[in-house]
Amino acid sequence: MNTCVCVLSNNGERLMPTFRLGKVRRLLKDGKAKIVKHHPFTIQLLYDSKTNTQPIETCEDVGYNYIGISVKSESHEYVSAQYDTLQDEKEHHDDCRKYRRTRRNRLRYRKSRFDNRKRDKGWLAPSLEHKKQLNISLIERYVSVIPITHVTVEVGSFDTMLVKAIQEGKVIPEGADYQKGPRYNLATLREAVFYRDNYVCKVCGRKATEGAILHMHHMFYWKGRHGNSLNELLTVCEKCHTPANHQKSGKLYGFGEDVKFADLSGAAFMNTVRWQIVNELYAAFGKPFVTITYGAMTKEKRIALQLEKSHNNDAYAMGEFHPNHRCAFEHYEKVRRNNRILEKFYDSQYIDIRTGEIATGKELFNGRINRNHKKDSENLHKYRGKRTYAGHRALLRKKVNLNPGDLVSLNGEPLVVLGTHTRKNGAVNVEFETPSKSGRKSASLKKLKIVKAADSIHPAWEKVSQIIQRKE
Repeated sequence: MNTCVCVLSNNGERLMPTFRLGKVRRLLKDGKAKIVKHHPFTIQLLYDSKTNTQPIETCEDVGYNYIGISVKSESHEYVSAQYDTLQDEKEHHDDCRKYRRTRRNRLRYRKSRFDNRKRDKGWLAPSLEHKKQLNISLIERYVSVIPITHVTVEVGSFDTMLVKAIQEGKVIPEGADYQKGPRYNLATLREAVFYRDNYVCKVCGRKATEGAILHMHHMFYWKGRHGNSLNELLTVCEKCHTPANHQKSGKLYGFGEDVKFADLSGAAFMNTVRWQIVNELYAAFGKPFVTITYGAMTKEKRIALQLEKSHNNDAYAMGEFHPNHRCAFEHYEKVRRNNRILEKFYDSQYIDIRTGEIATGKELFNGRINRNHKKDSENLHKYRGKRTYAGHRALLRKKVNLNPGDLVSLNGEPLVVLGTHTRKNGAVNVEFETPSKSGRKSASLKKLKIVKAADSIHPAWEKVSQIIQRKE
């Protein structure tokens, strides 16, 4: 079954979504409805209709890199989706930082002004703020077109404050029911260890997705240490976590000192912004409308429902409704709408005489990593053959109110904008996704007419795949 089509009444009220795609096509063809939004696909009726609705809940698996969404009622699931956020932000910011430092080094000396700046309360780094707003905007996107009566969000796989309280022997924090039971205290700490180790046995490499039953292991037991801090715990499977392996001749004795753990950037993100997400949702919709849950509770529900581990299944397992009717799973990736780097360097290219392939000047460098060094490695300049590309430095000298995906017109022909670049004389050229009828791949901004912004034709989320799924 396909995903639903959201419906608005003639006066803008939210109606129940529909799976009757044939009827939707006929309404659009006969002029009885119009398209008002493409993601999620929403139509507005142009005639009077009834406004009867049923309770619908939206559940979101809040995440740093991946976000799971499930919109469901007692009888139907209307949306089942995973949204992948931007994964290259660090590299993008590193490039910006590199070019910014280069520009500032060419300027005269300026007195430092970093210590006379004051940040507002609740300030977040731009990368974290961006991730936070994505999680909130997805909920707002569906609430605006579907008559949702309740929202449930999962604010992390585990509560790091609770883990810290257990480690330090302090009073367990209040605020969530699951924190009050001793069973959940252990489950939460286990989730922290498993999450850090990516649900993989550190001894043999077996994964939970392959059927391995994971245990939490005290790696320094052979030293007489049985601490419950995260750096003293390890994920092992049931085949490795045996009494024999705990002996001096076993695999676990002395194991763990050289193990490198993955970072908890996702967990750190959730620990930093989760209450900001919740408070903003409270402010937007009210406390009765929004409830929170944790991954330990979601995992138990998902196992009880016999569902595989995935972000959309986690969202489905949350909340009160678990209908037998499931819709098609949709996978989206965040698309960068614009490149805001003011300066970009395009390296020269040469033919590598050793292989005959094209290599950049950075790859065939002089062997010095730093100017102050005489020699760090072999000088590879001697392998540079014919230069195929001279390289250049591109500067954004003029602000252009055009973004990739905008629809423009060239002599009456509609074209989609790919990007813009500034010539040395200051003129702005616009590049197209496909060449025009005349064969031109770009044209001067003065010759173009803006027809439509990119909101409806170049979405911020790009669909990766759609999979039919059913609950047996």
